[in-house]
Amino acid sequence: MNSDATASQAFVRGLRDAVPYVREHHDRVFVVSFGGEAIEHPSFAGVAEDLVHLANLGARLVLVPGARPQIDRRLAAAGIEPRYHKGLRVTEPEALSAVKEAIGQVMLDLMAALSARHGMTSGSGLSHRVLSGNFILARPMGVIDGVDFGYTGRLRRVDVAGLKDAVEDGSLVVQPSLGFSPTGEIFNLRAEEVAVATAVALGADKLIFLTDPIEGLPAEMTPTDAGRMRHDVALSEEFRLHLDSAVEACARGVSRVHLVDRETPGSLLLELFTRDGSGTLITAEPYERTRTAQMEDIGGIVALITPLEEEGVLVRRSREQLELEIDRFVVIERDGDVIGCAALYPYPENAMGELACLVIHPDYQRAGRAQRLLTHMEHLARRLGLARLFVLTTQTAQWFQERGFALAELSKLPLPRQQLYNFSRNSKIFIKPLA
Repeated sequence: MNSDATASQAFVRGLRDAVPYVREHHDRVFVVSFGGEAIEHPSFAGVAEDLVHLANLGARLVLVPGARPQIDRRLAAAGIEPRYHKGLRVTEPEALSAVKEAIGQVMLDLMAALSARHGMTSGSGLSHRVLSGNFILARPMGVIDGVDFGYTGRLRRVDVAGLKDAVEDGSLVVQPSLGFSPTGEIFNLRAEEVAVATAVALGADKLIFLTDPIEGLPAEMTPTDAGRMRHDVALSEEFRLHLDSAVEACARGVSRVHLVDRETPGSLLLELFTRDGSGTLITAEPYERTRTAQMEDIGGIVALITPLEEEGVLVRRSREQLELEIDRFVVIERDGDVIGCAALYPYPENAMGELACLVIHPDYQRAGRAQRLLTHMEHLARRLGLARLFVLTTQTAQWFQERGFALAELSKLPLPRQQLYNFSRNSKIFIKPLA
């Protein structure tokens, strides 16, 4: 097969994998936040292009940019020393102009990047309307520990109705890290606080932080895991803030927070349109879980077992048979897809159970899932009062022997199962006691 054909097949496979996510993300609200460092990185033109593509695929986006490095440079140019207390910038009256100039420049640069027309070679010239507004009501931080924070503010309220009107209109909304008071004052806010509050207020489906690259991050973390990781001294302050914000967002009801490398080309699209993603998902909900099968899982089970049935590894099961026996099945679900299954057929009068149809999708093998599924089925058999588990196999004998199953004669099986034995398959029989 030549390289062009291989590339074409990879494209088709990728498109097929992405289609369910395109449908799932359509009309969903995503809040995307990133620091001023991201905007200045050479890769940001690609990030902006991916954000536009994401919007054109139907996602409703609210973007919350930060501006820390830009503010620091403006202050330095004005001869003003940056001041911080408890990790927050102190925005004195003489510093407010530099803050507004820096944030204004970030907003203009971001809007310009989002307004670029992409896809010109196809003639589509995709672009998107970008708007901003006074969607954040704020109040002064006040005096803490004797330190007057000046024009550093605290978020008071999000204009949910206004934001919803904007995103439902199809616009790409850019929300700066500024808030306004009823008396006409402007307050400098932390971008992470704005992003979390906006995601919570809108009931966003996802909060996404485009952050600096960190080696060795897991694909998934719980909020507890993220809370522990923030104490790693090797982390940048930016990444630490994103971790803290992710934990807060989960605690306040945002179901999924993503940490995505802002420097790797296409990482945002890979995170959102592939099953395994490219970043780290922080969620209180299980991303991958083992559970009892339901009727809607039949299609996924069929897709798993059909190739093995065609190879003769598994006995063929009709869809009708699966529907009748679905309560016997357990599945491993990963982000909505069935990637593993097994079935347990109990013979309570013999205190035995048959383990059947143990399958893991080829992309997810050699990661301990088959063992976890076997362990789950053994626990299930014990709960049913079964003392032994048996399996019939033609090609996986060694795997079961390594896990405590011993070769046995047909006569050791329950009589009803003996009567169903297919001599033409000549399956080997293995039995394991459940201590």
